[in-house]
Amino acid sequence: MPGDLAPTFSVSELATAVSLVLNTAFPTEVWVRGEIANLNRARSGHVYFSLIEAKDLGPGVAASLSVALLADRKYVVNQILNRAGGSVRMTDGVEVRLRAKLDFYAPTGRLTLLMTLIDPEYTLGKLVADRDRLLATLKAEGLLVLQANKALSPAPRRIGLVTSQGSAAEHDVLHELQRSGFAFDVRTFHASVQGNAAPETVVRALQAAQRHGCELILLVRGGGARTDLAAFDAEIIARTVATLAVPVWTGIGHEIDRSVVDEVAQHAFKTPTACAAALVERVESFQRAVDNRWKAIAAVAHTRLDGASNELQRRQVLVEREGRAALRAADLALEDRERRVGREATIALDAALGRLQVATARVEAADPRRALARGFTLTRRASDGRLVRSPTDIAPGDTLVTTTATGELHSTVTPDTVRRDG
Repeated sequence: MPGDLAPTFSVSELATAVSLVLNTAFPTEVWVRGEIANLNRARSGHVYFSLIEAKDLGPGVAASLSVALLADRKYVVNQILNRAGGSVRMTDGVEVRLRAKLDFYAPTGRLTLLMTLIDPEYTLGKLVADRDRLLATLKAEGLLVLQANKALSPAPRRIGLVTSQGSAAEHDVLHELQRSGFAFDVRTFHASVQGNAAPETVVRALQAAQRHGCELILLVRGGGARTDLAAFDAEIIARTVATLAVPVWTGIGHEIDRSVVDEVAQHAFKTPTACAAALVERVESFQRAVDNRWKAIAAVAHTRLDGASNELQRRQVLVEREGRAALRAADLALEDRERRVGREATIALDAALGRLQVATARVEAADPRRALARGFTLTRRASDGRLVRSPTDIAPGDTLVTTTATGELHSTVTPDTVRRDG
């Protein structure tokens, strides 16, 4: 309203007033914690990013502040990070605690935190605390032992390699498997292994490897700062690995700490190369076991063949000895039987000869010729040669032949000739 007496600020006056209030409220640097997002390293040497705070419930951001790490302070911050062993690296998704000066830049009306220091222990402590809390949850649900109980072939051939395609980790694994000389069938399933997008891409790659029918999945990544490996502490990856039907081995390049996925996996190795070498050793061990088993079988077979050959020779000698003894006994028995048969045949022949002589005497005694010589005759009918024993055997008109010792007489029966008694 024209008559309104309220003061009216110019833009610069209001900007100056805001700066004064900020300097009064925050006269010194402050410590702020939050998650790095949209980090950008400019050619000028400055680093810009947003420090965000996620909502307690659901997706989205509850608050966000712009941060600038100017080149002259970046050296100091890098020194602090190096003294912490390089375990913390400023990348998207990393939770940090930093010291900064609140600055309101009037020409753009932008509030910025001018970063001066960083507390790496906070980041590491946060990672450890989150890791321990997740491990406790997984243990309570029995998910830490599921992979350990999954059966794995002693010589798996179809291998799923989950890693960043074209990375040194992929090269190291493939080189180790190829130089082994074994016919591994390896397929790489690409996944981002760092940053906010890493957990979801790793999960998709693991699931794709299972659908492909892999017998074993190798989840590998090269070395880096502890914060670079934070993706492998993600709950979604841990639960996916635990519940896969396929055994999972990890080779994540860190020498000291173990990530959550290492605890869930069936076996965990310090590097991708060590992971591949362990697989090669498993197959070599199986091959040695098979070779040793064949050698043992061959040794047993040779031993048994030698034993059988010796037994055969022993039995051959025994059979020959017993055969000769049996032949000698048979010869003696045959000779004895021959003598007995000879004696028995002689006795039988003598007895038969005696019986023959008796029969001969009887036959001779019954010979009609002897009766004829003594004066007897034999009369037969000429018509049929039948012996005439009674007058009833003839009839008038029959021709008779009478045999005597010296010849035959022929006669004809007349009625007067036949005379029958009574």
